[in-house]
Amino acid sequence: MQGTRPRKKGTLLETLYRQRFLLAMSLPFFLWVLLFCYLPLAGWGMAFQDFKLRGDVLESFFSAPFVGLKHFGDLWEDFVNQGRFFLALRNTLAMSLLLLAFGFVTPIIFALMLNEIRIKKFKRITQTISYLPHFISWVVAAGMISVMLSTEGPVNDLLIALGLTDKRITFLADQNMFWGIMTVSEIWKELGWNAIIFLAAITSVDQGLYESAEIDGAGRLRKIWYVTLPCILPVITVILIMDIGWLISVGFEKQMLLGNDMTRNASEVLDVYALKYGIGQSRYSFGTAIGMFKSVVSVVMVLIANALAKKTGETSIL
Repeated sequence: MQGTRPRKKGTLLETLYRQRFLLAMSLPFFLWVLLFCYLPLAGWGMAFQDFKLRGDVLESFFSAPFVGLKHFGDLWEDFVNQGRFFLALRNTLAMSLLLLAFGFVTPIIFALMLNEIRIKKFKRITQTISYLPHFISWVVAAGMISVMLSTEGPVNDLLIALGLTDKRITFLADQNMFWGIMTVSEIWKELGWNAIIFLAAITSVDQGLYESAEIDGAGRLRKIWYVTLPCILPVITVILIMDIGWLISVGFEKQMLLGNDMTRNASEVLDVYALKYGIGQSRYSFGTAIGMFKSVVSVVMVLIANALAKKTGETSIL
């Protein structure tokens, strides 16, 4: 019996023509990434120049003198002398590590708890309430947090009513509390939103595994530990690798809105440092050097985390 002839693959142009509608749908996103993510990388050249804005931006860019690694040397000198850059880097890493330690685990626990709720109406209400803070801007959220933590706010009232303190605490004026306040605020705001992907992963777990675990006498906690967590571990690993890439980019909105002169040494992060001492002082090359430093370190950390995930046999992103 004569075998069927293998189907001949079309040329690249024919493939592109067949998928023209899919390509047209993806074109806006491709242009967005190109315009806002890749084209701005050309501005990294300012990190090796002594850029001064004089009239036209392009003319200033191409006429700026080349200074090599001068701005990176200034950053290194500031770091060695434990100046403002050292404090900004310390604060960034401290807040990022606290958020990675608590803010990464909390959505997983929350998703597991939601999955165990059997009353559907209560589950939907809880999900909706947990999602809402994500859609509040940090300007509004910072105002709410400031009111809650003020000396006459409800947090102080509660502490006094419970007898935990006999005097009112100035939370936002104590730099020793600032990192903790930032961590709790970020968890409160993003808890429900960050749990969505874990909830989606949990719903894809084969129900037959739970039935087999029940036959073996496993209760709820054992099913979570031996069935749910191992099944969603690849998702957890990928999210963890991506979060590690953001360790040095903790943001600046909440630090600027909730920080003040009394907490400056604990609230000033790299983005605020670049804004104040780079753009704020018209030192555009210096600010670009800080941004380039952040990007390079983030890429290196992602590659290291990805390599460790591969070495341990877990899922990786590369």
